[in-house]
Amino acid sequence: MRQKFSIANFILATTAAMLVLGAAAVRAADVQVKSPVPDRYTVQKGDTLWGIAGKFLKDPWRWPDVWRMNREQIRNPHLIYPGDVIVLDKIDGQWRLSVERPATRLSPTVRVSPLDVEAIPAIPAGDIEPYLSRPLITGPGGLDKAAQIVAGRDERVVRGENDVVYVVGVEEKAGDLWHIYRQGRELRSMDGSELLGVEQRFLGTAKVERFAPVSTLRIVAASEEILVGDRLVPAPRGQLMSYAPHSPDRRIDGRIIATNRDAIEAGRGWIVTLDKGARDGLDIGAVLAIYRVVPQIPDPRPPTEPEQIAPDRGEPTRFFWPERLLSVPDERSGLLFVFRVFDRVSYAIVLNTTDPVFVGDYVRNP
Repeated sequence: MRQKFSIANFILATTAAMLVLGAAAVRAADVQVKSPVPDRYTVQKGDTLWGIAGKFLKDPWRWPDVWRMNREQIRNPHLIYPGDVIVLDKIDGQWRLSVERPATRLSPTVRVSPLDVEAIPAIPAGDIEPYLSRPLITGPGGLDKAAQIVAGRDERVVRGENDVVYVVGVEEKAGDLWHIYRQGRELRSMDGSELLGVEQRFLGTAKVERFAPVSTLRIVAASEEILVGDRLVPAPRGQLMSYAPHSPDRRIDGRIIATNRDAIEAGRGWIVTLDKGARDGLDIGAVLAIYRVVPQIPDPRPPTEPEQIAPDRGEPTRFFWPERLLSVPDERSGLLFVFRVFDRVSYAIVLNTTDPVFVGDYVRNP
């Protein structure tokens, strides 16, 4: 998995949203620490909060409990940087993580250097950054009513970066930066009976050069070939989003229905699509456990029931014992972290795995 930490805006937003030392909203008495457990750790460049919490806690996603973090106080950031020392101690019978500041600090929240963009993120940022704004999931109608490319400046069929295209449906109040899409795969329930959404494939970005009933746009970035008929929607503005990990407030019993690489098997760092969304009670930061179904296994023990007579097929009477199978409980194979939520589906990143993760695996409250 690639580890990219140079996306300044994303890292700052993620860190600011997560690192809050507010009043306690959830008691941490049931949080389990590792044994032996270190009492302190010096933050290194490239660390994530998830990884640091894993050095102290058996369940790293429980770190907001021991930070005494309240998800509702997400607007009051408290940043952590390389060189800070994370201290674990016990206060009133509850484990607590806190930060020791180096002497170079002016105060607990004011720094001489470096800049806030060097604060550590909550989870690995590189692989999920493209999924924060680009993928789009719609209902069955897709983007039929969205702006549309109707022609290019010349007769070429394929368009790319720096080409000019003519578009109908562009509204000036929506801004001058637009994302280009083409209808992609349908996302269906595991049995295929229900359409959950249509994934619109991100193709690139265009900037308006002239607003008019037929507007002129220049393609400023393209990840695929762009064609007449492709659709456009306004590029979303950056938002400060809460990435505080937490168990969903409602019971979740869902499935993994796709991966970002169209493979049936995934691993740590992969992006997966779930068949549950906002309608089901999922929100950004929800942590879910991954479970795989273990096939039934033959029972090797001697049978205790009497033999049965095989069906009469004109052959001598034959006796047999029917195959006996044992059901094995589903096995937990990892944890995933939900970072983008639509109405009926969600995107999540696989953070911990003990076994490969497959399309069709179950996801449930941890």
